Amino acid sequence: MTRPDKRHPDTLGFATQAVHAGNAVDAGSGAIRTPIVMANSYALPENPEELSWSGFDVPLYTRNTGANQRALQQKLALLEGGEDAVVLATGVAALHGVFFTFLRTGDHAVVSDVTYEASWRLFADILPARYGVEATFVDTSDPDVVRAAMRPNTKLVHTEVIANPTTRVCDIAAVAEIAHGGGALLSVDSTFTPPPLYRPLADGADLVVHSLTKVINGHGDAMGGVVVGAREHIDAIRAEAMVDVGGVVSPFNAWLISRGAITLPLRLRQHVTSAQRVAEFLADHPAVAYVTYPGLPDHPQHALATRQLGGRGHGWMMAFALDGDAALQNRFVADLRVVTSAVSLGHDESLIVHVGTTGARAARWPEEFRRYGHLRFSVGLEDPDDLIADLAAALDTIRA
Repeated sequence: MTRPDKRHPDTLGFATQAVHAGNAVDAGSGAIRTPIVMANSYALPENPEELSWSGFDVPLYTRNTGANQRALQQKLALLEGGEDAVVLATGVAALHGVFFTFLRTGDHAVVSDVTYEASWRLFADILPARYGVEATFVDTSDPDVVRAAMRPNTKLVHTEVIANPTTRVCDIAAVAEIAHGGGALLSVDSTFTPPPLYRPLADGADLVVHSLTKVINGHGDAMGGVVVGAREHIDAIRAEAMVDVGGVVSPFNAWLISRGAITLPLRLRQHVTSAQRVAEFLADHPAVAYVTYPGLPDHPQHALATRQLGGRGHGWMMAFALDGDAALQNRFVADLRVVTSAVSLGHDESLIVHVGTTGARAARWPEEFRRYGHLRFSVGLEDPDDLIADLAAALDTIRA
């Protein structure tokens, strides 16, 4: 048995990696935690002639790379099982970085027709209008549909493991095989399924994107995004989307996210356990019209989610609605006393927001989503009994 050694993070278990990866004793102060380095420039060597002013191999200028950014990248690459990682200012900056770097005028992409709003808008409006990139939106949970959408000029397939907001599940291994068979890269937004819940690279994905603003940071106090993958791909994103476009994360946010990620395995355990209980409660309540959560047996991809996520839980995100109009949904939200009404997800506190039925991407949602809208619910770290009691009380108020 190999002796675990924090100097060699590959010898450590996931929880130990989350604590130690990317951290080092500070040479200047002796501090055992990598400090915040709030500098925008770093000292040059006596002879800087060999330096590339756009290089990112050594700290030079924080837009190129910085101490806290490098520490966070080391941690996330290891946790995701990737060769390298690049951290950017937001999750959307990370998504844009992938699309901007690997698509050119005349290229074609196959994209999940149920996806995060920013991804939808980039492929439906911005990339076609400004760069001549064409996209076909398809149900990526059906490999045959993905295969049929591939073209000779398809360069990228983009999907989510658990789709935002419908919780539809994609078979990453099957879609990876199709993408690679057509000479395309597969990028996967895995924000709803961070490690150790799932690692898409192990099933053939080329690039994995996370909004670090969400559960990897986990405390609702910092913004960031990451792309993890092979070093050649990550270096291309660094050069184009980070150095040349300037989408770099701030040192303070990188430090905050590094700190938050330490407790990721512990927090995820609570998130998924509580979410399962909450989903089962809602599914049994007569005032609830529907619940979509991959952990429920009646979810269309329940078996796939269970197999793909390896029994580690089914995430902490769900969508549901009451049997009533938008005003009723919002009155229910307003009556909650523990759950917070706010956008975002993956925080320590449970968050809920009612989303209506307008917008182009809503036309692709299931019938019940188009009828009622949906309550996007991010289950937090509170005692699940408190969450259920709060939901039950608000449901009773509505029924009364």
